[in-house]
Amino acid sequence: MCINSNSYKMKRILSIILVAFIAGNLFAQLDRSTPPPAGPAPTINIGEYKKFKLKNGLQVFVVEDHKLPFVAYSLNLETDPVLQGEAAGYVSLAGSLMRSGTSARSKAQIDDAIDFIGATLSTSSQGVYARSLKKHSETLLQIMSDVVMNPSYPQDELEKSVRQWVSGIQAEKNDPNAIANNIATVLRNGANDPYGEIVTEETLERINADMLKNFHSTYFRPNVAYLVIVGDISMKEAKAQANKYFGKWKKAPVPTHNYQLPASFEEPKVVIANRDGANQSTIQVTHAVVLTPGDADAIKASVMNQVLGGGSFNARLFQNLREEKGYTYGAYSSLRTDKRIGSFSASASVRTSVTDSALHEVLHEMTRLQTELVSDEDLELVKNMMMGSFSRSLEDPQTIARFALNIERYKLPADYYKTYLEKVAAVTPQDVMDMANKYLRPENAIIMAVGEADKIREVMKAFCPSGTVTQYDYYVNKVAPPRNVSNLSAQDVIENYIDALGGRNALKNVKDMTMNASTSMQGMTFKIVTRQKAPNKILVETLMGGNPISMQVFDGTSGKIVSPMGEQKLEGDLLKEIAEAAVLFPELYYTTDGTSLELQGIDNLESGEAYKLLVKRPSGKETTVYFDVESGLKVREVNTGMQGTVISSYKNYKKVSGINFPTAMTQLVGPQNLEIIVESTEVNSGIADDVFVN
Repeated sequence: MCINSNSYKMKRILSIILVAFIAGNLFAQLDRSTPPPAGPAPTINIGEYKKFKLKNGLQVFVVEDHKLPFVAYSLNLETDPVLQGEAAGYVSLAGSLMRSGTSARSKAQIDDAIDFIGATLSTSSQGVYARSLKKHSETLLQIMSDVVMNPSYPQDELEKSVRQWVSGIQAEKNDPNAIANNIATVLRNGANDPYGEIVTEETLERINADMLKNFHSTYFRPNVAYLVIVGDISMKEAKAQANKYFGKWKKAPVPTHNYQLPASFEEPKVVIANRDGANQSTIQVTHAVVLTPGDADAIKASVMNQVLGGGSFNARLFQNLREEKGYTYGAYSSLRTDKRIGSFSASASVRTSVTDSALHEVLHEMTRLQTELVSDEDLELVKNMMMGSFSRSLEDPQTIARFALNIERYKLPADYYKTYLEKVAAVTPQDVMDMANKYLRPENAIIMAVGEADKIREVMKAFCPSGTVTQYDYYVNKVAPPRNVSNLSAQDVIENYIDALGGRNALKNVKDMTMNASTSMQGMTFKIVTRQKAPNKILVETLMGGNPISMQVFDGTSGKIVSPMGEQKLEGDLLKEIAEAAVLFPELYYTTDGTSLELQGIDNLESGEAYKLLVKRPSGKETTVYFDVESGLKVREVNTGMQGTVISSYKNYKKVSGINFPTAMTQLVGPQNLEIIVESTEVNSGIADDVFVN
């Protein structure tokens, strides 16, 4: 076929002109100042589930999904919370240690069997979860049902778990989020409430295997349990498996518990907690909320929280504190429903200098939701995000199983989730304001900041009409503010410390010292050998399996660090710092070497009252040092440097050659907590100078 080139071009030009003309007219008719109205909520198809009940009361839900050859089994208990009292933590251990051995299998046998079939098996105080290829499901259920019905709670596994938990607590003591969560938990609910209990070293020490066995035999019963089966399985197969592996599980009465709801505060409860060396404050505004899952307000209240700070970049807290003010990397809020008592929290980590300003903005945004209608545009953004997230979640068959379980547990309408998108779409700006007024209580909230207590105490008074600020520690014990000292100087504290060690003459007679210590990290043991020689030589070697892995050495003039990364010559500030650290008993020379001292009062530590000194060395390095009021000995040091904040604690002093040396130390560096045991200390053993040659 022959095409006239000029004719084709003309038609092409006319088409372009016509399209441009139509587009121009359409554009002229659009009003860009008004967002298009929201369309109707999309219709969703939620996968079906089936259910049946065993004779022992176990309720079973089945969601068939034949896309992949996997089957997952989730056993869930529906029981009331248990008040654990002086043995807080035993309920959690009763759950986690179920897979640590049964009457027929050891922990090693369970682990090997699960690994061999490539399965997953996890346990908790509220149930058990397991997943495997369908062809291994019978083997998996043999182990799972044994774990559910016959846990043995071996003593050695209990002791191991307690040690790990205690180690975790030691690391958490300097974690601002852990401190804030402990305080919020107790103050929101009360210390004598199952939701207000916290786990401590002391409560863990009181736990024994009989407590775990008693909890299991009392609460792990089929008549208060749901078994959810999801995956490549038919209803017929599910019934056969449930009866075979859980049909012999014996039912029994399970205790129920009723607890009073926590009382609210008459005015804001303003709280601080100290975190040595912090250059940030972790702030939180929180209070209890009576809002149960499936409540008529639950979806509208969730939308309100999303507008405030539910995780979106468009949320008001994020926009205010990060984008507008630059106070933080992120600010968020949560609204948690619970069948008994839920909670609201808004939190962020901010620079110490803007602690009060950031809290003012959090409270302002809470109040603004109560007094100003959110714009239609902002509300639509939030609702679209929530509906999109919900729709995506439906791709996971576990979501369908969770919906089925929630409908049963919380007595929700059968179409609760099928109509979820419609309910979200129907939320109005007035609904958001109503929910904010009903569920946000800034006037009765706990207003908290965890940071340098001395720097934030005064500014926090502005948030309470009575000006009352209460300080707590990690264990939620009240802490008295530092007391001023009028009858003692900073130099007096140092002299008392020198006397407590053994006296000025005894310390000056020490020509050299060798300290052998050890510590463990991630299952590996390290030896630390420190050699010092007067006036200012030092060698610190770290060994593993007898082999050196790092070394720091200073010969009085120059020094270096040798590590797996290579060798580094010490220069500048690093050289100044190691030169100061190399001096034996540097406190002897504070009056003559240019060190300045500031006595900041008497503070309260876990070990008791301690004098708090700010020590400024000639290098410019600042260290906060605590000396026990009763013994005069050094108990803590806080250094901030290239590694961040390092908190060192000293305990169990013992005399060697007439001088007191600590035999146990801890070093907290970020989340890593090192327990250091001093195995031996030698004085005046005649260390040669060539040991320090570098």
